[in-house]
Amino acid sequence: MSLTQQIRQAKADREILLMTHLVLGYPSFAVNREVIARMVAAGVEIIELQIPFSEPVADGPVILRANQEAIDRGVRVRQCLEFAAEMTAEHQIPFLFMTYYNILFKYGVEDFLAQARKVGVRGLIIPDLPPEEGEEYLAACRKHELAPIQIFAPTSSDERMAKLAGHGDGFIYCVARRGVTGAQTSFDREFDDYIARCRRATDLPLAVGFGISNRADVEMLKGKAEIAVIGSATIRLVEEHGPAAVTEFMEGLR
Repeated sequence: MSLTQQIRQAKADREILLMTHLVLGYPSFAVNREVIARMVAAGVEIIELQIPFSEPVADGPVILRANQEAIDRGVRVRQCLEFAAEMTAEHQIPFLFMTYYNILFKYGVEDFLAQARKVGVRGLIIPDLPPEEGEEYLAACRKHELAPIQIFAPTSSDERMAKLAGHGDGFIYCVARRGVTGAQTSFDREFDDYIARCRRATDLPLAVGFGISNRADVEMLKGKAEIAVIGSATIRLVEEHGPAAVTEFMEGLR
């Protein structure tokens, strides 16, 4: 079953799906392991595993700091691949890798994607790789049956959205606002118009992220998108209250 089919099947039983984000190795792989178990038990349908990178340009201060601390603690790509293999074997939901292109370039694009497939990852989000510069990446994704998830932004023209959608698979990640992750998003008429443009541009499911942090945000997305993406809010929660707080938080989002 393709990632798109799996999302649509899960969506049949839910008004909206939840996708969460964590930085691998922050604050530790042991904490990652507990957080993921709690997320899955609370009903999260998709989990995005970020491989730490030194210059995560799409990320706000919370995730940027988590990336840097993980790197400072010695987290390496090999460990992230091993951890992903453990998680996909234990939990029967889709896992994605999110990282930046230099990670793939240094590892070797073909080798990295072959390993991603081997460890059971279903797709990738690479924010700094436009399709015009990603021919090798896109070809390797097709070869290894991985979804190269594309990103729409409020600044994307209709033409640009159509082009991105033509290279994408799995779902489209719709950035809710200009800027980086972590800040609050306003769900106003401008946002509704933007999501309507996203919907016209593709038949793939839509995931909305950047600034989604509570039940009210998730409620606002019902009927507009298939997936709500929770990122910085979860990282802050674990920092302030520990992994045990994840269960109640996730269960309270829908």
